[in-house]
Amino acid sequence: MKDIPSTIEETQKLLLGQKITAVELVDAYLKNISKLNPELNAILTVSEESAYQKAKKIDSLIVQLGEKITRDYPLFAVVVAYKDLFLTKGTRTTAGSKVLESYIPAYSATVVKRLENAGAIPIAKTNCDAWAHGASGENSDYGPTKNPFDKEYVPGGSSSGSAVAVAAKMSLVSTGTDTGGSIRQPANFTGTVGFKPTYGAVSRYGIVAMASSLDSVGHFTNTVEDSKRIFEVTRGEDSKDGTVTSAEYKEPNAKLRIGIPKEYF
Repeated sequence: MKDIPSTIEETQKLLLGQKITAVELVDAYLKNISKLNPELNAILTVSEESAYQKAKKIDSLIVQLGEKITRDYPLFAVVVAYKDLFLTKGTRTTAGSKVLESYIPAYSATVVKRLENAGAIPIAKTNCDAWAHGASGENSDYGPTKNPFDKEYVPGGSSSGSAVAVAAKMSLVSTGTDTGGSIRQPANFTGTVGFKPTYGAVSRYGIVAMASSLDSVGHFTNTVEDSKRIFEVTRGEDSKDGTVTSAEYKEPNAKLRIGIPKEYF
């Protein structure tokens, strides 16, 4: 594949137009991981087998359903990397700590299930400051994550690997958690779109907590539109997390005004 598509819409159009297959898409991301990760250290575990299994299923569904696939699988073929706090059934989850170096969860987090039920393809688990304690991506027991634009700079944390995975095209989207800036800061440092929802908008079930009464579950994408599409799938009530609200999220009718402190200039 010459160029990996940068958005969900572009990816899905190419697949529906039979320009690429989901298996070829996975090939491209895995090649990028193999090429870039030795230096960037953004990925801790590669889910190659499950990625190909999901990709083959998506290719089969496209043949069967055509454009109707978007009805049942709105995120079909969206390649996703999970911050290594997200439990993934059968795939190692370390929380960036050697304490959990060999831990294989028996179940998946609610967010993981929702994304994959919507057709997303899991590609990897991403590096993070151990137990999400850190703001630079330098505090993982598996070594620091590097900023893809300048390896002498930090990528921010604690969701360092997730931000770098999207910025370096090792995944199309990725998940993160934010307690005091752990999505917003690395998104800023890597030029990605980081979304930290209101606390209680997305289920925390199956995610290793940094501070459970403060953690928000969000994600990284390349565009705001993609971020919205991911949120539409991940948000909403979950019987396994009593803090999740049923409140509806509506787009504002009024024009958005942004204030910038004069001291910035």
